[in-house]
Amino acid sequence: MTSLITDDVRTEALFVSHLQRSQQPTPELIRAAVTATVDRLGERGCAALVAQEFGEHPDCALGRMQWARTAVRRAYAAA
Repeated sequence: MTSLITDDVRTEALFVSHLQRSQQPTPELIRAAVTATVDRLGERGCAALVAQEFGEHPDCALGRMQWARTAVRRAYAAA
């Protein structure tokens, strides 16, 4: 049975992935990074790392989360 990955999980996965906004990743790279990160960490692992980053670096985390949410919406709308 396959679980559906929601945009929230995708956003968290992109947030904790290796991709950077400055790389201007393509939708294909974003989707690949999301899949690889969820496969590696799981949904809960992604959420835990997001929480850790917001706790340790709240000044940077907000901007990265906004980028990740917008990038995921665009990448998956193009799929």
